[in-house]
Amino acid sequence: MGTLSKDKDIYYTIAKAETAELKVKSSKFIASATPVPSKELALEFLNNIKTRYHDASHNCFAYRIGKEGLDYRLSDDGEPSGTGGKPILFTVNKYKISDVIVVVTRYFGGKKLGVAGLARAYANAADDVLKICKIVPVYITTPVKIQCIYEDLDVIKKILSEKAVSFEEKYHDSIEIVAHVLSSNTDSFVSAIIANTKGRAGAEKLKM
Repeated sequence: MGTLSKDKDIYYTIAKAETAELKVKSSKFIASATPVPSKELALEFLNNIKTRYHDASHNCFAYRIGKEGLDYRLSDDGEPSGTGGKPILFTVNKYKISDVIVVVTRYFGGKKLGVAGLARAYANAADDVLKICKIVPVYITTPVKIQCIYEDLDVIKKILSEKAVSFEEKYHDSIEIVAHVLSSNTDSFVSAIIANTKGRAGAEKLKM
């Protein structure tokens, strides 16, 4: 399927669910897209769409999960082979996103579109919904626990601002911080914390 991002620890998905509608020769195509971090959630979304549009002719779909997009599935849902799921997946791949499912629901309008026309309609419907989606990064991180004194907080905050994706703080007699760091940068992050506090702060990777 190909790598979605040149960065080892970043890939992209969509921010939230969106819907778009397309009409082609009396047939109505409703494209629904949503971010899903697992195939279980993808199938749950698919079932919800099938329930919502229970009277539709077809609910074709494609989903892609994970950084490399190797966990994927597609379905023509009774349409001629290769005319539904494949064009949808091709469109998802075009946007270089993952952790996403696109379902295109078709209400048949009485006029046949032909194999090429049908495939084009499904691809265009998927494109219509994805082009209104906001694309956001997914970070592959490792949590690092930091224990430090108040005197070192400014130094540590500077390192956090440069190297951490996010972090949470707990203030007691000392300070406990859990930083979420890009996995490939974890060792250099730990070294920076220890070196810049002259060993006063502790930093250790937490088990996932």
